[in-house]
Amino acid sequence: MSEFKMPDLSNLMQAAQKIQGDVAQMQEELSRMKCEASAGGGMVTAVVNGHNELTSLSIDRDVVDPDDVSMLEDLIRAAVNQALDKMRETAKSEMAKITGGLDIPGLTGMP
Repeated sequence: MSEFKMPDLSNLMQAAQKIQGDVAQMQEELSRMKCEASAGGGMVTAVVNGHNELTSLSIDRDVVDPDDVSMLEDLIRAAVNQALDKMRETAKSEMAKITGGLDIPGLTGMP
């Protein structure tokens, strides 16, 4: 029969504090990152930051048609959503480097 050995709580706490510090640093770095995406062959380009805020939106004047506003709305929506998806994937990838791929919901601060 093998003897059960209690884990060293001091080492466990140090490891947890290191991970917590690494996560806080990564969240700060992510907040400064930007992701860009475009739609309509580059006619609409959106840039978002790590706080999921739209920081830039460029619209080529050739895509602006007063008789087809819904097409422009669709292009804007597509570009913004693609940029947000890229940011979420970037955050997930960067956090995986710290957590060793362990998926901890809410860790990135990204919805």
